[in-house]
Amino acid sequence: MQRYFKILRLFWSTAIATELEYRLNFLIATITSIANLVGSLFGLFLFYRTGYTFEGWSWSEATIVLGLFTLLQGFSATFLVPNLNSIVKQVEQGTLDFVLLKPISSQFWLSTKTISPWGLPDLFFGTILIVYAGNKLGLTWHDYLASLIPLSFGIVILYSLWFILGATSIWFVKVYNVTEVLRGLLEAGRYPIVAYPAVYRFFFTFVVPVAFLTTIPAQTMLNRSEIIWTFGAVILALILFSFSIFFWRFALRFYTSASS
Repeated sequence: MQRYFKILRLFWSTAIATELEYRLNFLIATITSIANLVGSLFGLFLFYRTGYTFEGWSWSEATIVLGLFTLLQGFSATFLVPNLNSIVKQVEQGTLDFVLLKPISSQFWLSTKTISPWGLPDLFFGTILIVYAGNKLGLTWHDYLASLIPLSFGIVILYSLWFILGATSIWFVKVYNVTEVLRGLLEAGRYPIVAYPAVYRFFFTFVVPVAFLTTIPAQTMLNRSEIIWTFGAVILALILFSFSIFFWRFALRFYTSASS
C-alpha cells in the first residue's frame, strides 16, 4: 500500500508540473467554471422566480444540490476525465501493452496516472456555494461532515460506471460517444430528483443512479435522508466497484496485444 502512495505522489507531482507550464489554461478554466455556475444558477432561478418550488425543496436547499453537482463536476474534470477517457486511446494506439507490463495494478495505473488542475475552480466554487447556502439554512459542520459519507460513495459509483464504460473499449474502440451520453445523463443531478416526473425519478435512481450522487448527500446534509438510502449508496458503491474490477479483468482476456 505504501508503494502505491509513493507512485501516486510521483504521478500527480509530474502531472501538475506539466500542466502548470500552460498557466493561462487555469485562468480560462476559472472563467469557464464561473460562466457555467452562473448559467446553472440562472436555470435554477427560472424555476423559483415565480414562487414555484420543487416539492419539499426551498431555494437554498436546491442550491446545495447544485453545489454538490458542481463539486462532482470538478472532481470529474480533475481526476476522472484525464484518466478514464484515455483508456480508449490506450487501446486504440496499442500503448495499453506497456501498462499491462508494469508491476502494479493496471486499473490503478489507468485510473490515477494523471491529474488535471483545471477542475479545481469547480471544486472551489462548488464548496463556496454549499457553504453559502448552508449558512442560510443554519447548518453546522456536523451536517457537512455527515454528507461526506454518501458523497464519498457517490464518487465511487461515478468512478465505477465511468471505468466500466471505458473498459468496453476492448471490444468497441470508439466509445467516446457512450461516455458523453453518461455525462449528459449525469447533468440531471443539477436539480433535486423530485424535479422530474415519476418515471424519470425511477430511471435516475435505479438505472442510472444520479440520485445517489447529489440528492441523497444533500438530504443527508439537511438531516432529511432515511438511513436506508445511505445504506443503499454503500451497497451500490461496493457492488459497482467490485464489478469494475471483475469486468476489467474479464475484458483483458479479449485484449489483443499490439505486438501480437
